[in-house]
Amino acid sequence: MNSLSNIFWLGTKELRSFFRDFVLLGLVIYTFSFAVYVQGHSNAQELHNASVGVVDEDNSALSRRMTAAFLPPYFKRPVEIAAGDVDHLMNTAVYTFVIVIPPNFEKDVLAGRSPAVQVNVDATAMVTAGLGYGYIQQILTTEIDNFVSRNEGAFQSRSQNISKSPITLAVRVAFNPNVTTAWFTSVMGIVNNVTMLAIILAGAAIIREREHGTMDHLLVMPVTPFEIAISKIWANGLVIAIAVFLSLEIVVRQFLKIPIVGSVPLFVGGAAIYLFFATAVGIFLATIARSMPQLGLLYILVAMPMNILSGSNTPLESMPPILSSIMMFSPSTHFVLFAQSILFRGAGLAVVWPQFLFVALVGGFFLFLALIRFRSVATQSG
Repeated sequence: MNSLSNIFWLGTKELRSFFRDFVLLGLVIYTFSFAVYVQGHSNAQELHNASVGVVDEDNSALSRRMTAAFLPPYFKRPVEIAAGDVDHLMNTAVYTFVIVIPPNFEKDVLAGRSPAVQVNVDATAMVTAGLGYGYIQQILTTEIDNFVSRNEGAFQSRSQNISKSPITLAVRVAFNPNVTTAWFTSVMGIVNNVTMLAIILAGAAIIREREHGTMDHLLVMPVTPFEIAISKIWANGLVIAIAVFLSLEIVVRQFLKIPIVGSVPLFVGGAAIYLFFATAVGIFLATIARSMPQLGLLYILVAMPMNILSGSNTPLESMPPILSSIMMFSPSTHFVLFAQSILFRGAGLAVVWPQFLFVALVGGFFLFLALIRFRSVATQSG
């Protein structure tokens, strides 16, 4: 009981120090509010308001119908341009897409001659170019097929050569019906920020004690290095857990209007388990670094690969097999897995408990290593 009391009061002392450090306090507020909001809006991967120019050399009912099929919010209203201006307008990035419809296009379609439509794409905007070309191909094919099917009574013998798919594909998009990027990037931004702040706050707490000379004061008190380390872990973990909960409820749900189908308390509970691992890493790095700049460099070496390769940015299936197999031993990977399962798919504890258990076991192991290192360094300092 005496040890628990020491851990509690040392933790409250850590909380008071944190709230007096306006730089770290501002970092936490910014990271879980404005940074999440900006990431949800500025990292969009879907097509939106793409500019389209049309060279209509046929000027037929079909060509006008094809032009009118491009609608907001995916495309801006198409603008008719002259054939001689295509190169200049593409070079000056006025239009991302320029569609050229040749003369006698409608007549050739109804005659079954398979005429060509030229689509010029500015691929400097890679995501927009890739998605937009697929949408344009689908839109034009649909409009041509519908136009031909309405005229097949008069041109049945001519249109029978037009190929039609032997199957009907029924697509159901689960968990994100409109495939909106913000639904994914905002939540994954919170997940990545948990790792970043847990390492920085825990490491900064140790370095702050060393720089202010209060570490020596703690060591002459009737407290152990274990109690000092655990107090910093629970205090900083509590700050981050509360920030995660508020970010999901206020920023994601209220400002970004993103539905969270799963249990936020269950996710925060899983995040608290993961925080034991992340804060232990922060304490371990702080025993190596001698200043905050050194801690920042060590963070880049350790935490950046953990975040990038955890599956929050690129699915594990898209990575080389050896790399994805190695990352399955990282708690950050399992943190991303159960975060996506809970928040996106509404999974319960019966589904995510294996990830919880793995994170707890590996986190406990790294906590043990961090405590050994911290006890050694603290003893040397004393």
